[in-house]
Amino acid sequence: MKSLVFLLLVTVASARVYERCEWARLLKSEGMDGYRGISLADWVCLTKWESKYNTETTHHNSDGSTDYGIFQINSRWWCTDGRTSSANGCNIRCSELLTDNVGLAINCAKRVVRDPNGIRAWVAWRDHCAGHDLSSYVAGCGV
Repeated sequence: MKSLVFLLLVTVASARVYERCEWARLLKSEGMDGYRGISLADWVCLTKWESKYNTETTHHNSDGSTDYGIFQINSRWWCTDGRTSSANGCNIRCSELLTDNVGLAINCAKRVVRDPNGIRAWVAWRDHCAGHDLSSYVAGCGV
């Protein structure tokens, strides 16, 4: 029982929920503004709707795959979780996307948008961000 409590505390300690502007500034510092022609506001909008800026978010899909982390990277195509047959396009373990070390998640998101689908790979972006005025996602952030 003590081991379970310790593991739960370690998991909680390594997760992070970003504030909108804090996340926007971090993404900008990591070269995401304009990456492959995608605006910073698009990235902030995408992650708001995918994970609410939470690095620990997971979502189980009807096809048996799981989406992981702040960008909701899919286990069928981009990471390996040991349960889903995976192409592992980012060459990482899905669990690495669930920590506050977002550098791996950002690099993987960059890899995803180099794919022919680009940012359209994310359903939340298509449903909530595409074709909308996204200026409010970076307003007041100084970016």
